[in-house]
Amino acid sequence: MAEVINMPRLSDTMEEGVVAKWLKQKGDKVEEGDILAEIETDKATMEFESFYDGTLLHIGIEEGETAPVDTLLAIIGEEGEDISDLLKGDGDSKKDKKEDKSDSEDEDEGEDEAESDDDSDDGGIPEGVEIITMPRLSDTMEEGTVASWLKKEGDKVEEGDILAEIETDKATMEFESFYEGTLLKIGLQEGETAKVDSLLAIIGPEGTDVSNVSVDGKSKKKSSEKSEKKEEKSEEKEENKSSEKKTSDSAKDGGRIFASPLAKKMAEDKGIDLSDVQGSGGNGRIVKKDIEDYKPSEKPAQAKESKGDAAAAPQPYVPAGEESFEEIKNSQMRKTIAKRLGESKFNAPHYYLTIEVDMGNAMASRKQINEMPDVKVSFNDMVIKASAMALRKHPQVNSQWTGESMKIAKHIHMGVAVAVEEGLVVPVLKFADQMSMTQIGNNVKDVAGKARNKKLQPNEMEGSTFTVSNLGMFGIVEFTSIINQPNSAILSVGTIVEKPVVKNGQIVVGNTMKLTLACDHRTVDGATGAAFLKTLKTYMENPVTMLA
Repeated sequence: MAEVINMPRLSDTMEEGVVAKWLKQKGDKVEEGDILAEIETDKATMEFESFYDGTLLHIGIEEGETAPVDTLLAIIGEEGEDISDLLKGDGDSKKDKKEDKSDSEDEDEGEDEAESDDDSDDGGIPEGVEIITMPRLSDTMEEGTVASWLKKEGDKVEEGDILAEIETDKATMEFESFYEGTLLKIGLQEGETAKVDSLLAIIGPEGTDVSNVSVDGKSKKKSSEKSEKKEEKSEEKEENKSSEKKTSDSAKDGGRIFASPLAKKMAEDKGIDLSDVQGSGGNGRIVKKDIEDYKPSEKPAQAKESKGDAAAAPQPYVPAGEESFEEIKNSQMRKTIAKRLGESKFNAPHYYLTIEVDMGNAMASRKQINEMPDVKVSFNDMVIKASAMALRKHPQVNSQWTGESMKIAKHIHMGVAVAVEEGLVVPVLKFADQMSMTQIGNNVKDVAGKARNKKLQPNEMEGSTFTVSNLGMFGIVEFTSIINQPNSAILSVGTIVEKPVVKNGQIVVGNTMKLTLACDHRTVDGATGAAFLKTLKTYMENPVTMLA
């Protein structure tokens, strides 16, 4: 037999939904648990699953369309089954609903009384008594726990009052009453858990005997239908009610503020004091629309009136401003950088080794070298030269991983990371181990200038076997870099720091620099990387050895 599926209520405040996407098409086989569609609610886009097996015979709401809760969404049944009566019935019911809405309020009340009589005859439910069951407050909720009761047996309840806080599989939500009367019975105590549609509470006229009232399938169905009708009526009443509510006065005097959970969360996010907001819902209840329409300058007049000579209470700070973004289209260089760095970081197992180098001798040597005419050597040039020479002694660091084999380069081509406006480029100094520090300095200036002027040729950025990245000029003490594949390692160079150091058992002022080596563990083992850094440290702390 065909099963009719209506637009579900996937959140406690949901009144209508939008079919964002159908994951099943008409004629597809459907099994229980399959995701039928993605439904956009007032809170999020959620997956909606089927509770039936069969064939998707009819789709009632197309993608992008909006429909109220309980509107025909789909029909599932046996392949080839005739569903014309169901489709006709749906059309008739919609027509009837429209005609009902045009009837007088007295006729509606008469229908309600007739329904109440039917309930009394069928389920043994006394007149005026309403059964409240555990609500489904999320799309995946199968059972709920009563976190706390805000009303007790015997308390008066008005429509819109918060009855209890219900803990679902996603959050703890406030559950409000759609009925007026006396809380005659509590079906679940605080801390107790029950499945959706289990007896939660009974509301009715004071003194009514509900000891024999039970919740069977028939009663639950009628109660659910009446609940929905009550909800529709309450929504219509809320729209026609005056914006001036007594509740706002009691809220100002420290009374309870009625607000939907979504409205509370929005107010908290925006820094809005709920006591400054006038609710348009039943009994002055604050709803989502009130928060969206609220402006700090439009506070109720009562808040502005001073009470006697008492000093006005300080108003909470409400941030003012407009959220905005500037969208910048990604350049091809930025796209390439992002792609290559992502591939390197996610494919190569990185690990990091750091050493601290005493730069005293390096600073003295550089000063002497730069006193020569037409010669200018930077600390970065010294690091590049020392790295190239260390690679000669530790060739496994100068390698590449190919999957089938490990390629160890016999040549040493040093990549030098250069920051440009669009991102980062890595020009290459080929056979850097054969260059002097002066030649390295001249070549770095040349390729860096070309990079910044966008005159660097593709062949000048190809073929590196090892890379050096230096942020010392920005005052960065220590950092890690992403390996520039297909290299197996990259060296990160920090700034020189003046600090106390221990020499010959004495604390003296020294200058140190941190070097961090990022290695691809597929090609460079920890001991290999450590040995490379040890050699590099020797060269940097004794620059004369690089001239031998």
